[in-house]
Amino acid sequence: MEQTAFLTVEAARMIAKGVIALSMVGTAIGEGMVVAKALESIGRNPAETDSIFSKMIIGVAMCESTAIYALVMFFII
Repeated sequence: MEQTAFLTVEAARMIAKGVIALSMVGTAIGEGMVVAKALESIGRNPAETDSIFSKMIIGVAMCESTAIYALVMFFII
């Protein structure tokens, strides 16, 4: 009985780590989309490069913070 309970906890832990890894992949895709749209905007309106670039950096940092939180949870679990 004790062995089964341990295996159940380990299985739940591995499933949680898999879900966290998927969230990190989603964050990477989101960051790519943010950068792609920012570069597209710069291409359409080069005069606003500085404004768009600074806002892009803030957006990417916010996306990256989600990945960092997920990484911390991955190692805690």
